[in-house]
Amino acid sequence: MKYSKIPVARSIVALCVAKNIHHVVISPGSRNAPLTIGFTHHRDIKPYSIVDERCAAFFALGMAQQLQKPVALVCTSGSALLNYYPAIAEAFYSDIPLVIISADRPIERIDIGDGQTIRQKNVFENHILYSANLHSELVLDFQARDKKLQQKQFESQKHNEREINLALNKAIEGKGPVHINVPFYEPLYDLVEDAEVNPIEILPEIKERTYTENQLASYAALWNKAKRKMVIVGVAQPGAVEKKFLEELAQDDSVIVLTETTSNLNHSEFFTRIDTLIGPIEKDENREELFKALQPEILLTFGGMIVSKKIKAFLRNYQPQQHWHIDSKKAYNTFFCLNKHFETTVNSFFSHFFPLTEKNESDYGTFWKQVKNKRQIRHREYMNEIPYSDLKAMQEIVPQVPDKYMVHLGNSSTIRYAQLFRWKESLRIFCNRGTSGIDGSISTAVGAACVNREPTLMISGDLSFFYDSNALWNNYIPSSFRIIILNNNGGGIFRILPGNKNTENFETYFETTHQLQAKFLSQMYGLQYQSAKSPEDIKMHLKNFFNDSPQPKLLEIFTPRTVNDEVLLEYFNFMKS
Repeated sequence: MKYSKIPVARSIVALCVAKNIHHVVISPGSRNAPLTIGFTHHRDIKPYSIVDERCAAFFALGMAQQLQKPVALVCTSGSALLNYYPAIAEAFYSDIPLVIISADRPIERIDIGDGQTIRQKNVFENHILYSANLHSELVLDFQARDKKLQQKQFESQKHNEREINLALNKAIEGKGPVHINVPFYEPLYDLVEDAEVNPIEILPEIKERTYTENQLASYAALWNKAKRKMVIVGVAQPGAVEKKFLEELAQDDSVIVLTETTSNLNHSEFFTRIDTLIGPIEKDENREELFKALQPEILLTFGGMIVSKKIKAFLRNYQPQQHWHIDSKKAYNTFFCLNKHFETTVNSFFSHFFPLTEKNESDYGTFWKQVKNKRQIRHREYMNEIPYSDLKAMQEIVPQVPDKYMVHLGNSSTIRYAQLFRWKESLRIFCNRGTSGIDGSISTAVGAACVNREPTLMISGDLSFFYDSNALWNNYIPSSFRIIILNNNGGGIFRILPGNKNTENFETYFETTHQLQAKFLSQMYGLQYQSAKSPEDIKMHLKNFFNDSPQPKLLEIFTPRTVNDEVLLEYFNFMKS
């Protein structure tokens, strides 16, 4: 194999391989040449070349999301590095391990007028688990007589290897992004035959925290006494919770379990559509009485971010006496009443907690499950009478997604529409909910599809798609990849959100109306393109949309811009009856 002549570049590659980091996304550049040479020549590394750094970062995030281990990103110096920031913030809040490795100029070259040079040291400090700022290394002839210079080089190399180790360990242990900034002197392209470095392999020892019976006894006593207990599950990996624990929750009449689409938890007794439960109560004349009946004594949460603004508003206004969160890393005070953070995994917690609990007689679960069943009937009735719209399009799409697909959802309107439907249990559903941005949704789905054997469907709004269309500018999109765009000619979410739609320049500065179509982008990037403008069109195209093909496919569904908000807002009025 060929190696970069620069020792620190060889150390980075060797340590990444030692810690089982085998996927590296590289954006072309010159200053990062020593890293590019090292990673692309190593037999244990699978390199990817993505030109657009913002897309590259989300592409890597999608891979790390599926692999559940770090993926490395490599870029040149200057503004290239800043384009990683949106994906870094998403990784930080979604607990996804990324290793950002940026090439830099030596410190004496900063702020003197050199091109592609910015202040890269600690640039991500507010959204990073660790920043490793490495020393520049001159490539020395170790036969030279200058022993002091050799000693300085040796000390610099030891510092660098220690910092690289600490950063990589933090990404693995902390499940989040880390940044390694490495300055390089020229020449950048020289090679050697021998690696010359044998860095010590320091792997983190990850220990799972457990709670004893004594530590849980007081909480179990509160649980056993409470007659109204609510469990809410946010973003979670498929299979994150053992089925026996789900059954335990489902069979307790004093418990209701609310799951989001992105929780990937399924049970017939669970409430899979939170907004369908809460939204109609907001419209009901007896809302105060109903909200008090729904108000839990104990709220137990686990998983990541929660999409539903309605459940957040409800629980902030009708707070539980106790709010406990289970997560080995962190707990957000989402409802302003957090009492306890159990710093462990969900399965570990339940395995020690449930033996201490007993079922309490209650009509809490029975009453709300009856409400849920009535809402399901009203949902079907409403969907049968609504005009063509985004919601109608989603009604056509959801049941047609084949079993065992991986589904990625765009943010804003798309994820909210998705929350109103029951999806097949065999599907694995994801959405970038760490920061909830529209940037990078397509790139994330493409990256995820590259390392997942299951075929992938991306459902996106038009603005999300066009904003991230460079996601299609690579050679790694599987032929089984499918994209559905709901094109309502603008940011439809702003018509749904509270506010005056008659505000001056609303269409320009909020809704951002446009007449763009994805047809020519599809042609440019080699995707099979289809379009639909009615429920009949959608049905016709979906019949063959998921069939095998030599190219990825894109279905663009055009919906009426000014009807969608009325249909969705009326949905909750209809459901309350």
